[in-house]
Amino acid sequence: MNALNDTALHTRYLADTHQVENVSCELAGYNMYAQDTALREAVQREGAAWADADLQRFGELTGSAEYLEQGTLANKHLPELETHDRFGNRTDRVLFHPAYHRCMGTAIEHGLHSSPWTAPQAGAHVARAAGNYLHTQVEAGHGCPITMTFAAVPTLRLQPDLAALWEPKITARVYDPRNVPMEQKQGVTIGMAMTEKQGGSDVQANTTRAYPVGQGGPGQAYELVGHKYFVSAPMCDAFLVLAHTDKGLSCFLLPRWRPDGSKNPLQVLRLKKKMGNASNASSETELRGALAWMVGEEGRGVRNILEMVAMTRFDCMVGSSAGMRMALSQALHHCAHRSAFGARLNQQPLMQNVLADLALESEAAMTLSMRMARALDQRNNHHEDLLVRLVTAVGKYWICKRTPGHAYEAMECIGGSGVMEDSMFPRLYREAPVNAIWEGSGNIQCLDVLRAMAKTPEVVDAFFAELRHTQGQNRLLDQHVRDLGKEFADTTDLQYRARHVVERMALALQASLLVRGAPAFVADAFCASRLAPEGSFHYGALPRGVDVAAIIERATPLVG
Repeated sequence: MNALNDTALHTRYLADTHQVENVSCELAGYNMYAQDTALREAVQREGAAWADADLQRFGELTGSAEYLEQGTLANKHLPELETHDRFGNRTDRVLFHPAYHRCMGTAIEHGLHSSPWTAPQAGAHVARAAGNYLHTQVEAGHGCPITMTFAAVPTLRLQPDLAALWEPKITARVYDPRNVPMEQKQGVTIGMAMTEKQGGSDVQANTTRAYPVGQGGPGQAYELVGHKYFVSAPMCDAFLVLAHTDKGLSCFLLPRWRPDGSKNPLQVLRLKKKMGNASNASSETELRGALAWMVGEEGRGVRNILEMVAMTRFDCMVGSSAGMRMALSQALHHCAHRSAFGARLNQQPLMQNVLADLALESEAAMTLSMRMARALDQRNNHHEDLLVRLVTAVGKYWICKRTPGHAYEAMECIGGSGVMEDSMFPRLYREAPVNAIWEGSGNIQCLDVLRAMAKTPEVVDAFFAELRHTQGQNRLLDQHVRDLGKEFADTTDLQYRARHVVERMALALQASLLVRGAPAFVADAFCASRLAPEGSFHYGALPRGVDVAAIIERATPLVG
């Protein structure tokens, strides 16, 4: 009998080695909008208070456990290319997991691809950017075709006859992923194809040629022959493409199907193997006489497609800001539940320094993005239009550049568990560099800032006029602006110094916006840590006197 008892006791100990305690839990089942105080304030401040109820409902969806799982599944099950069907017919289909289609459908049903065009009103771009900010925290890869579809409209409107045919289906809130002609669909998506092997960002080096089918010219049909080395979202229904005519590089709309119902010879050679942006298909393609229609003036293709690029760059700002917010939310949530050395992590001074610093970076990125959304809403105002021309590149450079380091530091707050693939952090970390490289890398953004200043000197006046709203309200900011003025006055080796100058421009504008709209404990901490001569860009080096507890409380998402 004693032997039996000893055996039972031994077996019990083998089965139950310890009690699970002092661990965090999934950040899920919360309202992603309602719990983001800074975002709600920005939506109100920048003119989209009317969208608050819709954003509340959308935040409930995006923060739900079931919907967050869709983002995980979309990245776990990668897209697959089917070049031919089993009978040997060319198909160029990309196959996706249902979770990816769920994300695409939700984005389109909520108008993230079109709402400022279909319902233009004060705050329309702000409301759409806020929704995009929430949705991208769930899953970033699907945002590429959503952004391109959204951004295609201004360029397509340069050719009214094409816009009249395509825009109703581009802006429709109907997601139809079938690979069929646009005539059979109520809703379509649009991509773009500029990059070639030999040129990269230097699109003038492209070699793709366009041959007129008839008389040629704007709105007329051409056949395109060439190789496009990086085409994101090849399952889109049409693409804005750059190709050379006898008058120079021109812009074209190239559908996947010809009007007669035959397949257009845009052939997908392979899907790219990317380190991030996994759910989104990116491809290499051949154009073998693909039928396309010229958009806008012949020979002005770069200028024409830049109408689209400006919008995609804006979405890069929003997307990177969203990545920061999710990384911050994960770190704050973990540190609110985890204890070490006898105290909660978010109550320990050194960890508070890190968390508060990450929160400052996140709020500053979102605040600048939402301010630029208001500028897009008000482009009929000369000052706002000038800000769009200049600050889109400034913000895209700085926010996207800061995101990878932010993701890493937030991951370090989690510790070893943050590196595990069943955590969200590997996905956030791999995604973080994407927006800094796509739609023009850091150097391209800085060169575009210099180009805007040279071509339209008024943009500089508009920039400093924006900063004057907070003149005299913060000593460090005032000094930073004075020093920045000296940088502009010295035009020697400006291209060499461009990154330094653009960085200081971004910090000046972020600081000014926070002084205007955020609580003093946020604005003062940002200025003290980013603008003071002894400041550090390493997270967790905030100076003394910062109210880290208040910053952490403001940013922490509450579950339940």
